[in-house]
Amino acid sequence: MKHGLIFDLDGTLVDSLQGIADSLNRALQSVGLPGHSLEKVRGFIGNGSRVLIERGVPEEANENLIDTVEQAFKADYESNWPQGTFAYEGIKELLESLQTRGYPLAVLSNKPHPFTLAMVTRLFPSIDFAVVLGQLAGIPHKPDPTGALEISNILRLRPQDCTVIGDSTMDIETAQNAGMRSVGVTWGFHDHERLVTAGADRLVHAPHELLMADWNS
Repeated sequence: MKHGLIFDLDGTLVDSLQGIADSLNRALQSVGLPGHSLEKVRGFIGNGSRVLIERGVPEEANENLIDTVEQAFKADYESNWPQGTFAYEGIKELLESLQTRGYPLAVLSNKPHPFTLAMVTRLFPSIDFAVVLGQLAGIPHKPDPTGALEISNILRLRPQDCTVIGDSTMDIETAQNAGMRSVGVTWGFHDHERLVTAGADRLVHAPHELLMADWNS
């Protein structure tokens, strides 16, 4: 069995920043709160929708307000995410090549599972992912290793025979916690220096570099 490749979604396979920012700002504005710039929203992403909202509202916001904004965000995002979400250049070709070579492919995201599944299905219809796992009740989100280990179990691979590929320190920490290898991609939402500090086993700067890796070594 070939090495298992577990991809993060936002900032790794897809550029979803504009769609997330637009829905967040509309949700904030619906309750009279100011929106944020793209660059500021970039720093909010990676820990799931709840943390996104907590970072987007004022520090003094209470739980009821956070709940209201989160519900508004999810409702808006469900309808509008396709207008602000795109596969990064070269990603479709990368996944098709890896699939042709027989690598088991999976997606592990802190995005709510329904959005994760819808996004993967729409943007990568030619890819037969073995597992697509977003944020679900009862499964702690990254960097907890539960989701990654569940994927390795489904793939019938040892953790050390899997690699987590992502743009954030969250992905690197997930790999470390699960006993897996890690690859940090530098085209996403987190800075190069943060990936180095987090201890990524390898950094890549373009999708085609992942085709040159000897995953089974």
